[in-house]
Amino acid sequence: MTDESKIILITGSTDGVGRKVAERLAVSGNKILIHGLNHQRGEDVVQFIRNQGGDATFFHADFSSLDGVRQLAAEVRQEHSKLDVLINNAGIGVSGNWPGRTESVDGFELRFAVNYLASFLLTRLLLPALFSAEKARIVNVSSAGQQEIDFENIMLTHHYSGERAYCQSKLALILFTCDLALELGSSNIAVNALHPATYMNTSMVKNDGMPALSSVEEGADAILQLAISPSTEGQTGLYFDRFLPGHPHRQAFDMAARTALRATSFVLTNLQDPMQQQG
Repeated sequence: MTDESKIILITGSTDGVGRKVAERLAVSGNKILIHGLNHQRGEDVVQFIRNQGGDATFFHADFSSLDGVRQLAAEVRQEHSKLDVLINNAGIGVSGNWPGRTESVDGFELRFAVNYLASFLLTRLLLPALFSAEKARIVNVSSAGQQEIDFENIMLTHHYSGERAYCQSKLALILFTCDLALELGSSNIAVNALHPATYMNTSMVKNDGMPALSSVEEGADAILQLAISPSTEGQTGLYFDRFLPGHPHRQAFDMAARTALRATSFVLTNLQDPMQQQG
């Protein structure tokens, strides 16, 4: 690795837009940390990158389990004292293999657990490694599909739909982005969220029965802009609609909602809130 090379973790990078981002980043001499659930697909991505002259390692983790997320964070930190970029891309769609309400290993609504809570926990556990980088970036892959979070029914035990669960989890990522950016302030870590592209030609979109309206290449371009482009350096706490700052659901600007989500997330992941410790 050269002085300009970066260590980059991309969750959900054995398929779809995550894989495309990994392949694009690998050609720049970076060290790419591939994450996924399927061992064979993970090794296939690693081999592809190495065949192109890149450097990659596969990490297996099941994001429906918080212990799986903890194990991933521990393995990454054991091998790398610093992390330059974290791209929280892993997620499940509206229906796919789980058309009805399903619970995670820990008993949480599955889309909230995989699409949001796993990213919250992983980011929190990897903050020390991100602080060790000269300039670090966190990119949370959200969606234009956003549903207001009902904190009285956050696990959607009633009035459930896959679309509502998916859109709620994606809005939660944006609230988390705004809250974390405020906490980190003028530190070396920038954190942003984005909607990369609409209905990309991915297996998730196909499994949801939706027609592809854009490509993984388009989505990758948008993610890469936030992950490594000089044009977005210093920008933090924003939601991008593809390449430009966008307008998320109004709940993203509701401090009471962000505080409630923060408190709920720390309780569910059994972490201590550093802001409360400071107080």
